[in-house]
Amino acid sequence: MTRVAAIDCGTNSIRLLIADVGAGAGGAPRLTDVVRRMEIVRLGQGVDRTGRLDPVALARTLDAAREYAQVCDQHGVERIRFVATSATRDAENRQDFVDGVRAALGVEPEVVSGAEEAALSFAGAASVLDPSAHPGPYLVVDIGGGSTELVLGQRQPHAAWSMDVGCVRLTERHLHGDPPTAAEEGAARADVRTMLDAARAQVSLGAARTLVGLAGSVTTVTAHALDLPAYDPAAIDGATLSVADALASCRALLHATRAERIAMGFMHPGRVDVIGAGALVWSEVIARVREEVAAQGGALTTVVTSEHDILDGIALSIGAAAPTGD
Repeated sequence: MTRVAAIDCGTNSIRLLIADVGAGAGGAPRLTDVVRRMEIVRLGQGVDRTGRLDPVALARTLDAAREYAQVCDQHGVERIRFVATSATRDAENRQDFVDGVRAALGVEPEVVSGAEEAALSFAGAASVLDPSAHPGPYLVVDIGGGSTELVLGQRQPHAAWSMDVGCVRLTERHLHGDPPTAAEEGAARADVRTMLDAARAQVSLGAARTLVGLAGSVTTVTAHALDLPAYDPAAIDGATLSVADALASCRALLHATRAERIAMGFMHPGRVDVIGAGALVWSEVIARVREEVAAQGGALTTVVTSEHDILDGIALSIGAAAPTGD
């Protein structure tokens, strides 16, 4: 066993997974969770508008990184991989972030490309999918704060595309009303549809037999659809929703007021103001994939939610690269 720490720093949140990595079926690395943490730090606050990381947002994020360093020490972590995604990719002053993380954790953060982000997300999700229950090819969709990754594959990704739409980016760009106006919603949907037009040229959306959604926007939509009184990862992970139920929950969250969202027991406080945009992105992806699958003679009737995502993919990548001993 190797004890590893994976850190995923996105536009909205920073997350930590400490896990023991051992050999699973066929010798592939297998994770046993020790610690999972998430803090909403909103690193990408204003990046879409300014092209720079906000100093206050950067300070919040580095505070969380220092706290994660202490947790890693407490749990005897042997190897750490820190991955940063959309907000840091887009920021002119990302070197300030890189220097700060290196000082906090003693590791070099990797500002990964959209393609690498997509591959890690797919690896995390695919590691727990049961082909007998959910046949491939899988279309894995990771909706983040600044970008959305679409990855098609079976056990390995065959094609991937990263779209510059996410819950923070779309909220800052379009969704200012409480709830958003019809004009704001229309402009946001137009952005997502344009991005999906480009995505379908790179990824055969209609080839998917199972659509899998990842990350906080999707899991929150699922919590709503399941009518959970509080956020429950065990209930959410692997949940299969009808397309109709998933789309209904997306609409409900988009059109809810801020006060109504705050009152939802499963809602993380840091997601209250951006969940509408995340739900909008997920609804547009579901609708487009259903349309593309139908055009190829199939039918998409359900969507699957996974709590296993890029964080698991990062941890698995550390395990795969770990020395095997003498």
